[in-house]
Amino acid sequence: MSLAGKRTGKKGEDLAAAYLTKTGYRIIERNYRCVFGEIDIVAWEGETLVFAEVKSRRTEAYGAPQLAVGREKQNKISRIALNYLSEKHLCRHPARFDVVAVKLLPAGTRIELIRDAFELSCR
Repeated sequence: MSLAGKRTGKKGEDLAAAYLTKTGYRIIERNYRCVFGEIDIVAWEGETLVFAEVKSRRTEAYGAPQLAVGREKQNKISRIALNYLSEKHLCRHPARFDVVAVKLLPAGTRIELIRDAFELSCR
């Protein structure tokens, strides 16, 4: 990933974290890493543990940011989430997957939260 791409991703994650906090989420981890990869944000919303993937774009030329979370990415996030739940002994808690789409456009920033964006996949 290019330096500009990394900056866009970091800015998007910071904006997403602020947005989630403002809407009542309690963030407990950012950029959680394990052998399977990384998840951008882990947070509580009430009694539900939320694994949030942040996708940011500076242009709409490649489509909406959330379109980048396809089946392969969902499977990867699922493996990371299962690892997290096991590692932290949280398997009995309800959990879900949200996607935060951040558009950093010249006309302004737009953030869209897609709750329960996909189901857990064990593939």
